[in-house]
Amino acid sequence: MNRPAERDLIAMAGIAASGLALASLLSSSSARVRPPRWRLAAPGRNRSSNPETVKAARRLNRAAGTLAASVLADSSVEHYRGSFKNKAMYTPLLVSALTLATSLHGTADMRPLAHKARDATYLLAAATGLVGSGFHLYNVGKRVGGFSWQNVFYGAPIGAPMAILLSGLLGFCSERVREAHRTRPRIFRLPAGRAIAAVTGAGLLGTTGEAGLLHFRGAYHNPFMLLPVTLPPIGAALLMSAAGGGPGRTHRFTRWWMRLLTGMGFAGVGFHAYGVSRNMGGWRNWSQNILNGPPLPAPPSFAGLALAGLAALGLMKAHPDA
Repeated sequence: MNRPAERDLIAMAGIAASGLALASLLSSSSARVRPPRWRLAAPGRNRSSNPETVKAARRLNRAAGTLAASVLADSSVEHYRGSFKNKAMYTPLLVSALTLATSLHGTADMRPLAHKARDATYLLAAATGLVGSGFHLYNVGKRVGGFSWQNVFYGAPIGAPMAILLSGLLGFCSERVREAHRTRPRIFRLPAGRAIAAVTGAGLLGTTGEAGLLHFRGAYHNPFMLLPVTLPPIGAALLMSAAGGGPGRTHRFTRWWMRLLTGMGFAGVGFHAYGVSRNMGGWRNWSQNILNGPPLPAPPSFAGLALAGLAALGLMKAHPDA
């Protein structure tokens, strides 16, 4: 192995290790961090009689916020590259920023009560994702040749708007879990933990499809490009198994796999940054290479979904019938 290739391998291994370390901190922070004793509850803010539902809701808020942050950064770069030709291209920026702020509010909220403003924002995010998918399909279809591989590769990414839809959906679920502190947590009459696990598993499969398409366009020239198309489907299968299984299961391996996916998502930012540096001019030509290189904000969408999976598993552990 020549020295440049050896240095590249060492750098990529360092990126992967740092991502896994960050994931370990984030995925276990909710279990370790406790509110300081000196913090007094605000008037009218009573602690939950069942803190596990509030904890699960806050974890879902965190997952929704991670997805919203990824969408905000990614759509900002991609729509700037498209010169905001259609004024509707500003919509995902505004909605994802509002969803991120709403998720931060929900993460900090200790009350066992749903919030109407948060509900409205999350529903708006979900609607934005549906409408955005229609816009992106229209963009691909109107190109010369219609729905060809060339246009799917280089047109508006078809699966990208689904990230903000998932952010809104997970956020909406968090409010349903939060308000169920006195009853069995349910979402649309379904056990909440299993419903969220199923939704998250489906989201992982969809995100894998989008990553697989773009990495196929890149010819998988780096072996690490195989990770986002191999690890998440296994995680999706594990979550689907958890959703369909009976009570009393610990899902220990599934939890470990979700932490692995969280690490992969954050480490992916480092890998994409490395890919940007490999373009002509590297980071000295950042204004050009960020637009044309691998999308830096895209990989954390896996981390957001994995965090939602951990929230679902935590809810099922606290409420075996959920």
